[in-house]
Amino acid sequence: MTIDWNHFTPWTSMAGGLLLGLAAALFVLMRGRVLGISGILAGLLPPRAGDRGWRLAMLAGMASAPLLFFALTPTGLVEAPRIDASYGVVALAGLLVGVGTRYGAGCTSGHGVCGLSRLSLRSLVATAVFMGAGFATVAFVRHLI
Repeated sequence: MTIDWNHFTPWTSMAGGLLLGLAAALFVLMRGRVLGISGILAGLLPPRAGDRGWRLAMLAGMASAPLLFFALTPTGLVEAPRIDASYGVVALAGLLVGVGTRYGAGCTSGHGVCGLSRLSLRSLVATAVFMGAGFATVAFVRHLI
């Protein structure tokens, strides 16, 4: 195994992890809810009375954060991510992730960040399945196709 040193980003990855952990902790303290993005999105379909504003604000913040980051970051400091897939493959992958989050009763942020920190056995199993499926997919795409 070799490390792709050109795309190795430990500091930005650590910063992102710290920000996600801080957001999850603040969300539990302020809202009394687990920061699970799939649950936040699912709560909009159908919308519940009095529950819509914060859900839309959370999703808008997630969508606008990368745009704001790249607008404020000096040119060349951070390289924009490159996705080596067609729009169809990306759409199919998103659909499969969405189906998986419904079957798994949550997503990686809900289970992997919040559930594991609460020592939830269900979240441990779900996170192991998420990670195993990711490893298998990468191995399949990189070595068998």
